[in-house]
Amino acid sequence: MLSEIEIIIRDILSQIISRLLKNKLSAGEYQINWNAKQTPRAITAFNNLKAIGEAQLKGKYWIEVIDLLKTPQLGRDHQILAIPTLVRKFPVPVRRIISDLSNTEGVRVGLDLKEQFELKNKSKS
Repeated sequence: MLSEIEIIIRDILSQIISRLLKNKLSAGEYQINWNAKQTPRAITAFNNLKAIGEAQLKGKYWIEVIDLLKTPQLGRDHQILAIPTLVRKFPVPVRRIISDLSNTEGVRVGLDLKEQFELKNKSKS
């Protein structure tokens, strides 16, 4: 007997990111691998983060992209519950932003860059 099966990946706002499967299948075990690093949201997040880093930090930053399929323990260690997630470790406190990072102002505030940037600009005046 076949049953209609649909597997959908949604973001934290319940928007569809990807449809992995829509098919009729018989009972049994199936494995589906999904890599989020090439989704439009992941690519947008990376490009936005890089642009913010260059504009605000002038190359004094690094970005580490974690493939959670290859290293799921890192996802647990960093408490990553959704993707894409940005984790800023230093300076403390650790901050997490779950977003495609398209809201530049929100990212600056979330990373605590806004105040530092404004102080630098005021000291130049």
